[in-house]
Amino acid sequence: MVPAQPHPQTLEERLVFYGLAGTWALYVLGALYAAAPVLGWVLVMWLAFKWLVQTPRTPLEQRVFIPVGAWVWIIAMLVMQVALVAGHLNFDLGVGATIKSSIGWAKGWALMAIFIVAGAALQVRPAIVYRAACLVGLQTLLLTPLFIAAPFAGLPEVLYTSPLRAIGGPGPEFFQVELYARNAGSGALRWRFFAPWAPAAGFASIILLLLSFRDGDWRWRLAGCGGAVIMCLMCQSRLALLAMIAVSAVTYVLSRLKEPSMAWLGAAGFTLGGFIALPLMEALQALEERFTQARPDSSRVRAALGRIALHRWQSEAPVFGHGVVEPGPHLVEYMPIGSHHSWFGLLFVKGAVGFAALAVPMVWTTAEMLIRAQSSTTARTGLAVMLTLWLFTFGENLEIQVYMYWPGLVIIGIALREAWLRATATRG
Repeated sequence: MVPAQPHPQTLEERLVFYGLAGTWALYVLGALYAAAPVLGWVLVMWLAFKWLVQTPRTPLEQRVFIPVGAWVWIIAMLVMQVALVAGHLNFDLGVGATIKSSIGWAKGWALMAIFIVAGAALQVRPAIVYRAACLVGLQTLLLTPLFIAAPFAGLPEVLYTSPLRAIGGPGPEFFQVELYARNAGSGALRWRFFAPWAPAAGFASIILLLLSFRDGDWRWRLAGCGGAVIMCLMCQSRLALLAMIAVSAVTYVLSRLKEPSMAWLGAAGFTLGGFIALPLMEALQALEERFTQARPDSSRVRAALGRIALHRWQSEAPVFGHGVVEPGPHLVEYMPIGSHHSWFGLLFVKGAVGFAALAVPMVWTTAEMLIRAQSSTTARTGLAVMLTLWLFTFGENLEIQVYMYWPGLVIIGIALREAWLRATATRG
């Protein structure tokens, strides 16, 4: 039997569905980076309106309620803004810089809380998000032949930069429409699809893969997953390739901890581990070395950026950080200090306070998704999204890429809402 086609029914579902399904159209317009903040804050305003007009007679499933897990993110991201302001004050960066950075916070860190709250407090069915992700995957499949043929046909790497660049942003690459790219060192072809750089495309591909895999129609599921896998392979991100295998396997095990078979499997694993511990450690060390040597220049720059960020955080601004990013020396090709790593970046820019403001909600939500995943398919997807976020914190900056992975945050919010509805119905 073919599953019913999921159609958006509420305003929030339409906003989420078309906001995600229109990814490629927004990218061609150079508006993808700007669209996510607009979508997020529109959802906040709609949430506030629904909360104001609801009454005690409003049906339970239509009520606006923010679960505890979502409040943790709200408070944490507000603390992130406090750290930002304190860092600016400590280094006398001025009112103008503080306002500019606060706008950046509203387009980055704040969106992490906003999209989780939107999924948790509004009426968005997970099937809507899954189908929209499949549509993005299908569009990616259809466009892939163009991307592959472009370098051989002599087409330029970058077609154009959108005029929307004038609104401001992290860099021109967020507003460029690009067909392909070449590695600076080797000249090998690499594709970034709708992302600002190739590893970020890998990040987006894993989120799309996790969402597409849950679609109820196998044909859409195949199209969505196919497009996501193509993205992952063609962007050549080492972290994405690792995540594609590891996240699915770990999620499968962690979401079935209550099953007796997992207890037997765990016992067998620990027993076997005692015999193969030494060769396993050697194999992991060899794998790590191969991972590093796959792109040695990139690994060298990342390691140096991390060392510089840690040293300057400890010696100059341990509590609230430096307030803003700074370009690194020639040693790291003038890359911003703390880039390529969420935790080092937070320590440098927002200090220990900013570090805790991300670590606490990440740990809280991972634990909550782990508990809910034992009985909820939506929470299993939420757990997989959280594991992906954890993995990519060590290779990317979460706040600057939230405009691409926001659908995963919505699913986490939906899982929190489902748990609240079940608990409320049980008490009732």
